[in-house]
Parts: sequence; C-alpha cells; structure tokens
Amino acid sequence: MSYRFAPIALVVAVLGCGSDDGGQSGTGGSGSGGTSGAGGTGGASGAGGTSGAGGASGAGGTSGAGGTSGAGGTSGAGGTSGAGGASGAGGASGAGGASGAGGTSGAGGAGGTGATGGTGATGGTGGAGGTSGAGGAGGTGGAGGTGGTGGSAVWLTGVNLAGAEFGEGNLPGTYGTHYTYPTNAELDYFVGKGMDTFRVPFRWERLQHAKTGALDATELGRLDAVVAYATGKSANVILDPHNYARYFGGVVGSAGVSNADFGDFWGKLAAHYKSNPRVIFGLMNEPHDLPTEQWLAAANAAIAAIRGAGADQLVLVPGNAWTGAHSWTQNWYGTANSQVMGGIVDSKNNYAFELHQYLDADYSGTQASCQSATIGSQKLADVTAWLKSKGKKGFLGEVAGGNNATCQAAIGDMLTYMKQNQDVWMGFTWWAAGPWWGNYMFTLEPKNLPSSPVDAPQLAWLAPFL
Repeated sequence: MSYRFAPIALVVAVLGCGSDDGGQSGTGGSGSGGTSGAGGTGGASGAGGTSGAGGASGAGGTSGAGGTSGAGGTSGAGGTSGAGGASGAGGASGAGGASGAGGTSGAGGAGGTGATGGTGATGGTGGAGGTSGAGGAGGTGGAGGTGGTGGSAVWLTGVNLAGAEFGEGNLPGTYGTHYTYPTNAELDYFVGKGMDTFRVPFRWERLQHAKTGALDATELGRLDAVVAYATGKSANVILDPHNYARYFGGVVGSAGVSNADFGDFWGKLAAHYKSNPRVIFGLMNEPHDLPTEQWLAAANAAIAAIRGAGADQLVLVPGNAWTGAHSWTQNWYGTANSQVMGGIVDSKNNYAFELHQYLDADYSGTQASCQSATIGSQKLADVTAWLKSKGKKGFLGEVAGGNNATCQAAIGDMLTYMKQNQDVWMGFTWWAAGPWWGNYMFTLEPKNLPSSPVDAPQLAWLAPFL
C-alpha cells in the first residue's frame, strides 16, 4: 500500500499484527505471439520430374521469402534424381500478421529424396509445418516443415496474497505470531475464480538476515511452498520484497545499503527460482523519499544481478514516489519517473513497469471512497501515453476501492480502459487478500474458507476482467 504525500500511519489490527502498503499501481506486461496456423505444403513428388520451386512466404510482419528449389534430376531406369531444393523458411511475422507459408518442397526423382517443407513464420497467425514432399519412384518423402509460433497479448489477473510482510516492527519476527504466508486453500479458491497471477509480499530482512548473507533456508522453504503450489496449478507468482527501498531502515542505494547489497539479494533469489518460468521478479514495493536517479541505479544493479544469475523471467520495475500511476509525470518528489525510468537496462529486454493506483482523495489507499466514477481512467492516461511513447509495458500491481457504487464504477472504468490499451497494459493484481485481514475494507478474502466460502463483494466487480 502507498502513501501519496507524507507517510500516513495506517494500522490494521490483524490478530495483533499486520500492515498493508497502499499506493498507486500500474502494470507491466509482455505480449506473446499469435496463434499458429499452417505452414507451406510440401510439393508432390513425380518420378523423375522437375522439382517445384519453394513458395515465397507471406509477410505477417516481415517474413523471409521461401527459397526456390533446385530442379530434380532426370530419371532413367535406375537413374539418380536431382534433390528438390530446400524451401525457404518463413521470416518472423509482425504481431497479428499472417505468417508466411513454408516453401513447397521439390519432388524427388527416381530414388531421390523430397525436400523438407518450409518453417512457418513466427507472429500473427503462424503457419503449421509444411506437408512432407512425396518421394519419387523408390525415393524418400521430404520432412514436414515446422509450425510458426503464435502470438497473442498477455493479460495477467489476480490478487496480492498478503501476510508475509506483516509485523514490520518485528524483524525478522516470529512466524505464526508476527507474520504468515498464503494458504493452499486460498490459492485453490482464487484459481477457481479465474485468477492466474498472485503477488506475494514478504520482507527482505526475513529472507536474508544480513547484507550479502545466505538466504535463510527455513524462510525460503515457506516461500518455496507457496511458489510450488501456485505454479503447479499453472498460476504465476510475483515475488515482492515489500520494503519500500529500505533494509533494516537503511535506504537502498545509500552508504548503508549499497546497490551491490541489493544486487546480491536479487542475484541469490533469482538463481534459486531461475528454472521456474512462472516466477516473476518484482524488484521492490513502492520506493519513496529518495532521488529517482538513486532508485534507477539500484534497479539496474538488481536487474544485472538477476540476469547474471542466469534468470531470464519477466522483471517488474517500480518507480519512485510509491510508483503512483497518477504521479508518473509529476516532479513533486524529485525528478519525474517519466524522465528517469526510461534509463532501465535489461540485457534480456524482458521487463515491465509496475504501477500502483488507488482512487481515494490523496491516492493513498487509506480511505474506502473513490473520487469519481471515471477517476481510474483519468489517472492512467498520462502514464499510458508515456508507455506507448517508449514502447514499454505496464502492470498494475496494486489497485482497490471500497464497497460502494462510486468505487465499483471507478474500478470498472479503470480496468476497461486498460483492456482498451492492452498494447501496453499487461494486467493487474488487486490489493489484497490473505488469512489475517479480518474486516479490512479492500479484502477479497472469502468468509468461511475452505468449508463454505462466501465471496467478498468486490470480487464480482473483477469477474468480467479475469
């Protein structure tokens, strides 16, 4: 959760502990390619005939032209045929474009081998592998071509499953007393409702008790259990060190907590999870009250460490000032995020910007009210334009509203706007759910879980967007 101006003390009584972080969130995202379709058909063989020319692949984006096959040799009784020319592979198609078909395979002559069908282009509607060319008399048929890779926009939807970041006044604290982790019953419930992405907040200090030290095996085991269960159900998990660019009170990027310290933490965590493609690395929850340039340098150090560990999964990068979508282009907190955060460096170019957006009077997420029915789309407009200008993606990591008609309309308006701009918006995770929330105004935690769960009112608002 975030605080729009000066930090506001927000106390949530949850079994004697707990804190929620508010904020304005946005979302990052990455699109994938379109559905695959059929590749070029291999040419039919004719004994001793001339092989057909490879077809030119059609452009989806820019596909490569298929090569022309060489003419087959002239057959004689027992004569040797010339091999059919290799068909040209379809080039990579542009998003949404039809993929180029594989070239037509040349027919084998007597005893010859038919050419291999072309590879379908990657992109819009990909082509399936070409049909194998028939062998000539006594010849072997050519192999079928490889199908093109499909492409479609990514839309990730889910909820923050809070609890492991609770008890921030007791670090590392006692598990089960100061903090907890999401349960399998919660994951089952939300997956059953159509959610596919879970942001899991935790405290850096609990996972790594000393700077550059080893990750705590017991704590890592608790996080592992959540990750394994969720990803085993084909859901994604966003790892969220819920630290506001702090570590035991020291500011990341300062003399007390260096960029190298931050990179060390992320390098070790990324190395641990690099083999799980459903894990997403959320660099930090809501950095604030530091120069934006200082945060950029820290974020780049963490990304370099993640890639250096051999992990190539999606990275979510927040901005300064609680990463508020509404303030992305403003400068009341220092240099605007819009002027600095374009300097992110990622060798894999697999990152998106995480934004948070609450809709109450000061955008802090501390009130149940929303300003108007259209405040959501209005406050995403500037950052959406910035994302488009940079060719980048956004992910709304935190968003919420109280159970009232204005907030219901505002949330619907915001998510509709995001869907309409899905070229840059990847999806969202609601703030929040978790076993210790009690009667928190934004919770999606169902009553009577797991025996006879009763949905929270706001869940129905999200259903059309899941």
